[in-house]
Amino acid sequence: MARITVAPVILMVTFFQHKILFSTSLESGQPDVVDGLGAHNVLWITKHGSRVILSWNNNLTKEETKKYTVKYILSYKFFNTTHEKKERLREKKKVIPLELHSGFNAKVKTQLFAKETEDVIKESDWTEFTYKAPPVYIQNFSCIIYNISFFNCTWLIKAEAPEDIQIFFSYRHVGKDFECQQYIKNARKKNIGCHMKEIYFQPSRKINLNITIRHLRHNSGGLSYYKAFTPQTIEKLNPPINVSVSLENGSIKIHWKPPPTIGSASSKCFLYQVKITDRKIVDVTAEKYESPFHKPAKKCAVQVRVKKEVCIRNKIWSEWSEPVFIHNEKTVDVMLLNLTLFCLLIFLGGLMMYACRRYRCLEVITMPVPHPSDNIKTWLAADETCQQKQMSMQVEMHSEVTMAILEENRDKSIQEQKFLKESGFEDR
Repeated sequence: MARITVAPVILMVTFFQHKILFSTSLESGQPDVVDGLGAHNVLWITKHGSRVILSWNNNLTKEETKKYTVKYILSYKFFNTTHEKKERLREKKKVIPLELHSGFNAKVKTQLFAKETEDVIKESDWTEFTYKAPPVYIQNFSCIIYNISFFNCTWLIKAEAPEDIQIFFSYRHVGKDFECQQYIKNARKKNIGCHMKEIYFQPSRKINLNITIRHLRHNSGGLSYYKAFTPQTIEKLNPPINVSVSLENGSIKIHWKPPPTIGSASSKCFLYQVKITDRKIVDVTAEKYESPFHKPAKKCAVQVRVKKEVCIRNKIWSEWSEPVFIHNEKTVDVMLLNLTLFCLLIFLGGLMMYACRRYRCLEVITMPVPHPSDNIKTWLAADETCQQKQMSMQVEMHSEVTMAILEENRDKSIQEQKFLKESGFEDR
């Protein structure tokens, strides 16, 4: 059951209350509102899980409520924020989701309108109210969905948080509860995030997050905080796909396709940004872009990114697509070129390996040189000895031939001298 807390801000209704008039004077010639309208409101809070219901009442009579249209101005601001929310309501209550806020300041005033013209006749003073919730020990909480089925949430722990607390995370979607698959921890082993994968969302159904803080020493139930998202508002899309560029008649033409998404894939849902080197980023709602583009003096790159803007408000841009380069009036898709070269190298390498295995090229190249056997060594030694003997014999024969020639020449010289002597020519 809901726990009801009556606010201490109940203004005393005194005997002179019927003499209090509204602060705004009568307009358009209509008579003043009768005294005793009960211009002051009584406020109280009903706590219901992660929400509080701020209610109020007044002392207007039945005749006054029939005669005039009664509306209320509600203004409230959460603690530690500067943004003040202001609403005009017909009902005497407002459901305020606390999420990760530790309280708020609120104020209400009553307005009476003429039923015929809807002009403000009178209005009351502000009645103020302050609600303090239990302390919140986490901050900078954010979640993101990416790659269709990956879900990440992160948060920071405040410095004033007790040392013994631990933070647990779960969420509820389409009537089912899911616990965190993998916690992200800091140096003190405190949970500061949750990573989940293969999670599939219905884009129109909210994700209700539950963050529970427990004191480990006291083993208490802990405090729970809640926050809700529509899946498409926290989805980070992948970059656009099939980005192509062509140069025709002095214009650059860029085409692409939207990435997969968990929500509507209608072309009217997406907002794109096109970035060309040295040019201003351009917002585009179609899946193409054309602009005058003369022959580039240097290499230029084209990139595209996307988010959802029309069907549902999303502030998260995708990453930029891989660059497509333009140079000398030719469009070069670097990724495709690299992939082609890589495949070609793989093919040639495989072909060479097959040829080497088929013809045993590696075996021939890497075959070790055999060592000579003992018989070969013996034969080589014997052959060397034989060669040495032959050389010795050749030397001896050459010496003998030389000696024979010398002796023959000496004999001839002796015979010539003998012949000259006998002929009597020696003394002449």
